[in-house]
Amino acid sequence: MQISCPKSASNNIRKNGHRRGKQNYQCKDCGRQFIEFYSYNGYPKEFKEECLTMYVNGNGFRAIERIKKVNHNTVIRWVRETGNQLPHSPEHYQIPQVGQLDELQTFVGKKAVRPRSGFPS
Repeated sequence: MQISCPKSASNNIRKNGHRRGKQNYQCKDCGRQFIEFYSYNGYPKEFKEECLTMYVNGNGFRAIERIKKVNHNTVIRWVRETGNQLPHSPEHYQIPQVGQLDELQTFVGKKAVRPRSGFPS
């Protein structure tokens, strides 16, 4: 297997030490440093969905942080990214044709003043 530079696609490369436990290479033509394989160390999709579900169900960012052991700023970023993917609301506000009105009847009256038993009036 021949390793090539990701920038110049040149095969003229040399080993250039180790970084974070992985072999580092350098292109002799363009000077670009790179490693052979890059790995993704993010959270699994299911884990993100669980955190977002907790947020939608009313849990706060710090509560999610305590329960799932993930930084609250990470959860905030996930919520923003998900919100940006949602379709935008219509530009013009439309009044609905059908509405619902709930009536609430209250009665405010004057309480009668009665002497308490056991106390002189």
